[in-house]
Order: sequence, then C-alpha cells, then structure tokens
Amino acid sequence: MMAPDQIVAWAGLVIGLAFGVCGQITGFCLKRGLAGWWVEGEGTKIRALGLALAVALVGAQALDAAGLVALRTSLYMQPEISVLTLAAGGVLFGYGMVMANGCGARALVLLGSGNLRSFVVLVCLGIAGAATLTGLVAPLRTAMQSVATLPAPVSPASLPAWLATAGLDGTVARWLVVALMSGGLMAFAFLHAPFRKDAKAMASGFIVGLLVVMGWYATGVLGADDFDPAALESLTFIAPVANTINFLMLATGFRLSFGVAVVIGVFLGALGSALVTRTGKLEGFTRPGSMLRYMGGGTLMGLGGAMALGCNIGQGLTGLSTLALGSFIASGGILLGAWFALRGPGRLPAPRP
Repeated sequence: MMAPDQIVAWAGLVIGLAFGVCGQITGFCLKRGLAGWWVEGEGTKIRALGLALAVALVGAQALDAAGLVALRTSLYMQPEISVLTLAAGGVLFGYGMVMANGCGARALVLLGSGNLRSFVVLVCLGIAGAATLTGLVAPLRTAMQSVATLPAPVSPASLPAWLATAGLDGTVARWLVVALMSGGLMAFAFLHAPFRKDAKAMASGFIVGLLVVMGWYATGVLGADDFDPAALESLTFIAPVANTINFLMLATGFRLSFGVAVVIGVFLGALGSALVTRTGKLEGFTRPGSMLRYMGGGTLMGLGGAMALGCNIGQGLTGLSTLALGSFIASGGILLGAWFALRGPGRLPAPRP
C-alpha cells in the first residue's frame, strides 16, 4: 500500500499529464481567449474558459457540500484579505501574461511542444515567484500586505458566507451563488453558435474544469491522513513552477509534492502529445528584443502571481471554484492587467519571435 502523500503525487502526475495533452491538442489559454475576444472578435476560446470555471465551480462545491473536502481550509480562504497585494499582483500577472504570450501553464505546454521561448519564461517566472514568496522580494510583499489588509468580513471568507450574513440559510446561499454563476457561464458559452460547433473548445472546457475538481479530490480525499494530511489544493502554477526548479536541484531527501508532480505531468503530457500527433516543432528567439520581452513577462507573472496567491488557473479557476472573496479580487486584477496590455493605455504590440 502506498502512503497518502505518494498517492497524491501520482494523482498529480496523472492530472498534469491530462492537462498537458488537453492543452497541446486544444490550445486552451486565457491570453489567447482574451486576445480573440477583445482584439480579434473571436469568442470561442474565452468561452472554453467560462465553461471550465462552471464545471470546476459545481464540482468543487459538490465535494465540499458532501463533506469530502473542506474548502474553508484551502489557501484561498484567508482570515485577512490583502486587497492591495491581491489586486496589484493580479494586474502584474495579467500584464506579464500578455508580454510572454501566455501564462505559466501555457508555457509548460508550449515547452513540451518544442517552444524554447517558453523555457526562458518558466525560468524567469519560477525565480521571480520564489524571490517574492520567500526570497529577496518577500519583505516588500509583506510590507504591502500590511498597508491594505482587512479582516475578512466572514469566516470562511467566501461569497456564500457573506450572503448568509444577510439572513440567507448557508446552504441556500451556496447553491444560489453556484446556480447564478455556473448558469451564467454556461449560457455565455453555449448561446454562442461558433462555440457549440467547436468540439475542441467544448472538450477543453469540460476537461480542464474536471481536472480542477480532480485536484481537490486527490488532495482532500486521497491525501487524507490523520497524522500527516496533504495540503488541500488543486491546479495552480506559480509556486509549483518555483518548487519544481528547487526540486530539480535539491531532490535528494525531498518528497514529490502534488504541485511539482502536476508541473512535471503537464510538460510530459504535452511532449507525448506533440510526438504522437507530430505537431512538435523546435522554436527559439530570432531577436534580442523579443527575448527581453518574454523575460519581462515571465518575471512579472512570477512577481504578480506570488502576490496574488495564484495565476489565472490558480485564482481564476481553482480559487474561484471555492468562491473565496480574495479570488474575485485577484481574478479581477488579472483581467484588468490583461486589458491594459491588449487594449488599454499600456497596449503591447503583437509578440514577435
């Protein structure tokens, strides 16, 4: 019999493999979705993300309601809400995501497909993320947290719990929010005729949403242990990328964590898919200026993602599936940062290799 931590690591690897294959085949990506929606007038990819959030939300809340996991113990349910770092970190991440032409998860998928530019992005993201969480930039992050940190208005710090303070029953508040959010997202996706005709977009939304739910199940149920329980988490890619770099250098004596296993799995899944479908292609930089841009984008994503406690996947899907109040702030910041880079006053030109 394997120990719970080993089961969780293997589950993370399987989830990562599935994410990598899905991302490599379907092109699931928030940056591409937003660029298509806001700039190119193409809305299928952003609707795939909406569908993924709807699936993740329903699944996560069902697990919590059944008593299988306790979302209130997750990282996203902070007793204090640092509005400044969540919002500013989200903006930095969103802007960096456009600079680097994709998020950390997308960079892992592209690296598996032979895109060497993504290697530079991931190294910069991982180093900047680690520096912000525990390194040279950590004091600045903690100082910013102290400036605008407010006690959570309710415990757990979730939208349903906040609504329950107005007199609604907690269960009613939960499923009212889930019904309104998931119903709105499903309508946004399926009322769009081109999305209904795009099998890859629909499949990517369902699969990624289910993988978020599987992550909660793996760490919350398979990782349950009276003496050494696994931390309750699901898909996210800032701290795990940083931890993967550390693991590659210092693996002796370290346990393979869920997040590191997911990162390894995403890369291997994308690599295997690219080889099987013969769609892999080695690509690199042709201009020094482009390399600087991608390095800057990866660094901003690492800094911002660490400040915001997650990336577009970590906060925008996993965090929002918990309905944590902080996740709404961070996700709003990510969208705002991406808007600045795609359509706002800080608009960036299309990336060149």
